[in-house]
Amino acid sequence: MSTVSRVARRIEAIPFLDKRDVSLLFVLPGLFVFAAFMLFPVVYLVGVSFTNAAPANLFAGDGVASVLTFGEATFVGLQNYVDVLTDPTFWNSFGVTWLFVATSVVLKIGLSLGIALVVTNDRVRGKRVMRSFIILPMGLPAIFTVTVWRGIFSSAEFGLVNQALSALGIGSVAWLSERWPAFFAYNVTEMWLAYPFMVIITVSALQDVPEELHEAAKVDGAGFFSRLLHVTLPSIKRPVLFASILTAAASFQQFLIPFVFNQGGPARANELIVVYGYREALSFSEYGYGAAVSLIAVAFIGAFMWLNVKRGRLADGVAEQ
Repeated sequence: MSTVSRVARRIEAIPFLDKRDVSLLFVLPGLFVFAAFMLFPVVYLVGVSFTNAAPANLFAGDGVASVLTFGEATFVGLQNYVDVLTDPTFWNSFGVTWLFVATSVVLKIGLSLGIALVVTNDRVRGKRVMRSFIILPMGLPAIFTVTVWRGIFSSAEFGLVNQALSALGIGSVAWLSERWPAFFAYNVTEMWLAYPFMVIITVSALQDVPEELHEAAKVDGAGFFSRLLHVTLPSIKRPVLFASILTAAASFQQFLIPFVFNQGGPARANELIVVYGYREALSFSEYGYGAAVSLIAVAFIGAFMWLNVKRGRLADGVAEQ
């Protein structure tokens, strides 16, 4: 008899336990792990956001109990949320973040669709090798990739992009010292980090498009671009839209790129919302304020994903299954 079977028999032997509820006991370890590592941090973050928590008062007192009760931090109600929503720096960060999401998603979809069309074309040879190289960025540590791209976009003349511009007779650009050049560098790096995931989804969707649809379109005299517009894109719309929502959420939470490149500079002009919350919490020691920023960000990205799933009808049929 296995160990699980013996445990199950002993549980069933408990006199006051309903036999129908025995199975619920087996999920308790998973629920405990979820509560300890997922639910509790979120609840604690919500609590901190209603206080003036800082290193000086949050960890004041003796023992873990004082930390769990927010130490000597004072309850301030919604003051942190009011301060965040009336801070011009927050709204600049908020606007830059959504602009970054929009531009990076467009770039990722365009690049991924182009690559996917190439590696699924019957006329292309060596597609397996190409696909192996395409997913290579997924196997590299993100911090390593971002650091390499920071060197590529270095404002110095030895930066790879500046060397290419010099070879073309164009002067060097201070990529990380000016707002929009730095924003462009963020987008290119984000596109590189995320395109393998988008390519995988797009290739899978393209392979599921019935060949009969293309054949029928060819019989009607449709060319490549006409088939792409009227056959291919409508057929892959839902999976690509789903992948785009996921990668948009990842872009909204992007931290490494702006922080490693120039910490959201120059002068906080390109400070994405996660970097803004991090700096307020850890650089300026405003834990309560930073917690409020994080929860506001979660609310906005949650609403964004819910609206896109509803409008894209991506959940159709789930309730019936």
